[in-house]
Amino acid sequence: MIFERKIMRKICGPKKTDDGYYRIKTNQEINYTLKGQNIIGFIKKQRLNWLGHVEHMAEDNIVQKIKRRKPTSKRPIGRPKTRWKDDVLEDIKRINICNCKKVAQNRESWKKVAKQARMLYRLQHFIRRRICCPLSSVIFWCQVAY
Repeated sequence: MIFERKIMRKICGPKKTDDGYYRIKTNQEINYTLKGQNIIGFIKKQRLNWLGHVEHMAEDNIVQKIKRRKPTSKRPIGRPKTRWKDDVLEDIKRINICNCKKVAQNRESWKKVAKQARMLYRLQHFIRRRICCPLSSVIFWCQVAY
């Protein structure tokens, strides 16, 4: 959430006040501008939209060849960087799509899948669970990722 706010503040830019000075927009002003949308959900949706577009292309298309390409070199030592393909596969796995190629052939059903990915992010990061501490009457709220 902090990263999203930082990016949105850069995109929206500062707000000019009545005295001619500029100030950073508040969270409420950013929420009003976004109208309840978030960047990461939007990125997930766009990523799946592009996958659907690629799946509609002919097999001899250059984009299809690049998608199927297997690099011959080794990846560097350490934690591997996530690739576009890895992110897409994770999104598809979370939505429980078995045969994405077949589903992508129907444009209307694929649009629903992309919309599901966007909603899944909201549910994953904004579901809050109420936890009671048995030693005190304090109730804690925490974010839970399912």
